[in-house]
Amino acid sequence: MITLFLLLMQRVGTILILAFLLVNVPFFRKLLPKREQISAKLILIVIFAFFALLSNFTGVEITKNNNLVSTTFLTGLLPSDSIANTRTLVITVSGLVGGPIVGSVVGLIAGVHRVIQGNGSDIFYIASSIIIGWISGMIGRYYAKRRSYPSASVTALTGLGMEFIQMMFILLFSYTGFQLVRLIFFPMMILNSFGTWVFMSIITAYIHQEDQLKAVQTHDILELANKTLPYFSSGLTETSAQKAATVIQHYTNFDAIGITDSRNVLAHVGPGSDHHVPQRHVVTDLSKRVLASGHMEVAHSKEMIGCPVPGCPLAAAIVIPLVVDKKVAGTLKMYFTDSSKLTFVEEQLATGLASIFSSQLALGMAEEQSKLVRDAEIKSLQAQVNPHFFFNAINTISALMRTDTRKAHDLLLQLSTYFRTNLQGVRETEITLKQEEMHVQAYLSLEQTRFPNKYDVQFLIHSRDSVLLPPFTIQVLVENAIRHAFAGRKLGNRVTVSVSESDHLLHIIVSDNGLGIPTELLPKLGHEVVNSEHGSGTALENLNRRLIGLYGASAALQINSSSGGTSVGILIPRKLDKA
Repeated sequence: MITLFLLLMQRVGTILILAFLLVNVPFFRKLLPKREQISAKLILIVIFAFFALLSNFTGVEITKNNNLVSTTFLTGLLPSDSIANTRTLVITVSGLVGGPIVGSVVGLIAGVHRVIQGNGSDIFYIASSIIIGWISGMIGRYYAKRRSYPSASVTALTGLGMEFIQMMFILLFSYTGFQLVRLIFFPMMILNSFGTWVFMSIITAYIHQEDQLKAVQTHDILELANKTLPYFSSGLTETSAQKAATVIQHYTNFDAIGITDSRNVLAHVGPGSDHHVPQRHVVTDLSKRVLASGHMEVAHSKEMIGCPVPGCPLAAAIVIPLVVDKKVAGTLKMYFTDSSKLTFVEEQLATGLASIFSSQLALGMAEEQSKLVRDAEIKSLQAQVNPHFFFNAINTISALMRTDTRKAHDLLLQLSTYFRTNLQGVRETEITLKQEEMHVQAYLSLEQTRFPNKYDVQFLIHSRDSVLLPPFTIQVLVENAIRHAFAGRKLGNRVTVSVSESDHLLHIIVSDNGLGIPTELLPKLGHEVVNSEHGSGTALENLNRRLIGLYGASAALQINSSSGGTSVGILIPRKLDKA
């Protein structure tokens, strides 16, 4: 038994070394976040099937007299002989990683090969391998739905349980079941359980390291966004691009940063600056393709970058389009001089930066355009961004990075949605109800993260998503209720948003169960700035002025309030989006 234990330990060690090498392959690492996709499952089946076949080939042969035969590569054995191997370990890990489909298919392949290896004997290995793959896969699916992997203790117990199932099949269906189980039970139970735990620990260690890196990057992105805002919002010029590129290089791991407009290089910081110089046309094929397609592209070699200058030190690149009003205004180019530095993490970072910088650029262009239109008063109101809310959101996301990186990532996307809708309001006097609802939901996601369970906001929508209304109409009323209606009350705070249609009119009512508005202030709200310790009423005044300016006096805010709460009603003409 000790000899078998040592021989199996060598086999387990081989599998674990290969597992360590596997998680260091970028291609495999990219599969893990996509493991629920069919294409990823097919690739995982191929990978783990290879491991399973290797386990069969490197097994320890056990003769009918319980003698051990250790060979380098075991291609076949007598029908009366058996094998001690790490097949169950691999099948279990395949299920925990890929789910029941991957686990069952890998089990089928491993079981069929084992039967072929034994010249058609011990056909029960097919059934046992499939069952092991399916059960471990169901456990893996349970954790996959929660976007996680089993803990160390669950993994070890799963490995132990799956090997026990295999032992029961051998005991019940093998000709020499009892004698064989007595020989292999403890070595295989211990080593396969241990191997399963180590194999999964290697994978989860990578995932944990990746999450930590994402947390650090999220913090850097927030800091980066704060630093680049003055430059991108001022437009794409050589001066602003040079300053922005310097900041981006400082806050990221990229060796060189380049920024272009739709035709020319505006700035290049880092290696390659001798020939990627401002006031010259874009020279790399990669950048030209991005400008033409409007989609991010990744290059892992100099040839893919397509720089025509011999000896260019840039070996890998990510080029993202800067999109304003659905048009490519320029590109942000991030380079490495060592192609091995370009990983999936950098690609994810680039995707986030593309959205942030495009929004900042759009903000600057929108502000410039708003000065040129006649309805500048309405436009300037719609362009307003609450800096207090912005910094509160950043502080909330920064705090979450220490406890829940995925939630921080989701909130960062919601913040991007919030500001994108703000920018849209600068360019348009009316948006669809669907767009307004997305804006409100983005605001609520950030606000309710700061104050969990404090507010209950309900939507009663009985209208088409394509109906039009002024930007921020509902958002202003919801934010006003949240900020002023409850006066420090922590529980039982309810806001109801009701939208309906009748005849040719759109009805909007936002009500709350707050403390009500003082009687002396009620006639002033929506008509003038009100001095109060809780606010000035500027948002309601501006909204009322917009409504009256767009639709006439009949669209003015209708405010009713008592000690049981406040409701604000709006009645405007019903119009549908023709897009």
